[in-house]
Amino acid sequence: MAVTRRTVLKQLSTAAALGAVTSWSPVSAAARRRRLIPWSNWSGGQRCIPAQRVAPTSEAAIADLLENSRGVVRPVGASHSFSALVPTDGTLVSLAQLTGMIGHNPDTLEAEFWAGTPMSQMGQPLHEAGQALVNMADIDYQTLAGAIATSTHGTGIDYGSYSAYVSGLRLITASGDVLDCDAENNPEIFSAARVSLGALGVITRIRMKNREPFRVHEQTWVQDTNELLEDVDRLRKENDRFEFIPILHSDVSLCVTLNETNDPNTLPKEGGGDGDKVSLLRNVHKYAGGFPNARASLVNTLAKQMDFPDVIDQSYKVFANVRDQRFNEMEYTVPAEAGPDCLREIMALVRKKNLNSFLPLEYRYIKADDIPLSMFSGRDGCAISVHQSFELDYHNFFAAVEPIFWKYEGRPHWGKLHSLNAAQLSKLYPQWQDFTALREELDPDGRFLNGHLASVFGTRMRN
Repeated sequence: MAVTRRTVLKQLSTAAALGAVTSWSPVSAAARRRRLIPWSNWSGGQRCIPAQRVAPTSEAAIADLLENSRGVVRPVGASHSFSALVPTDGTLVSLAQLTGMIGHNPDTLEAEFWAGTPMSQMGQPLHEAGQALVNMADIDYQTLAGAIATSTHGTGIDYGSYSAYVSGLRLITASGDVLDCDAENNPEIFSAARVSLGALGVITRIRMKNREPFRVHEQTWVQDTNELLEDVDRLRKENDRFEFIPILHSDVSLCVTLNETNDPNTLPKEGGGDGDKVSLLRNVHKYAGGFPNARASLVNTLAKQMDFPDVIDQSYKVFANVRDQRFNEMEYTVPAEAGPDCLREIMALVRKKNLNSFLPLEYRYIKADDIPLSMFSGRDGCAISVHQSFELDYHNFFAAVEPIFWKYEGRPHWGKLHSLNAAQLSKLYPQWQDFTALREELDPDGRFLNGHLASVFGTRMRN
């Protein structure tokens, strides 16, 4: 029988009528089906399709969600972590609607922010309030909650991570309880929640201990890497903040010092990102990668021709850099005194095996703290970062380098790629058992655990 337009319309009318009285109609089911929105991190290395993504506009809404829902809940910030902290097929909770300064105290130099506030939006309001963050990382894309959850840090032997300057916070637990935590109220929870990987609950507001505004003079130059390592003790002691950036497959590094200054002569940072320098290194890697000696000579020469103008400005305008070239990253913190030897081994391995990577490393110092899951818990640290451009597979490169970090009792940065689980991690942190016991108490059903965190903490997912 021929199918006519009248026949089709009649069949559609019948289906629509049936759908009006039956809840199982494919048409009505499709109309009701929730739209699933994929999530990925900044580098594209982590992805998931959560059942739902929510952005509550109040703490009451977050508490209601946790109290009256089931399944895994993972908080998400700016999606700039490289490790698998976020992926879930449950619920992603964004704090993007909870941003900005809540208030400040001019006497104690403290300021409270909503936890979803991007670090890039904290400098100006703090400056207007007569305050500044004590130290900052070299990027400011992260949210405040994400930065403290992973113990994100800058550089300087006298300065801790962001987490070390948290003086209070509000935590909403799996049961929907709202806890205000500081040194006097819920002190055990406060200590642990300053670096929690989002595994204790959803942090909604954070109070930071700050200082008065200050100006910074940034200077950058190219120097032989071995010379820098021989002189590292002097450089880190004589400068407020010091780091250097070893260029792979070469003999040179970029050395950066950041010293406080009263110089009123502002020299602002130039605009733009790393595109030109990364493209240069990428092309050398592509065309000279098979000739290690020639490659090293070429990179040495090109690096020494680069120009790095001085920068003088307010601190929050100097510390952060534009990183517009995507990559994946692994970082470990070794004891401060082990930093030079650890870096020498990494650089030697890269040259010896001509490993497939061209992005520079980072080498920084951070002050010890007493936070259970901080990479700097109980010891001054030297953080060494290893990068791989997003278009290159990172697995073999990171796998070749990672055992060197283990040799020096390295602790992985929680927001960056590593292969350790609870069996290894528990031996690296003196207060490991204290944290895991508290996590079990606050979240007995494991609602804040995804597969990665279940491995990290050595427990099974119950949802």
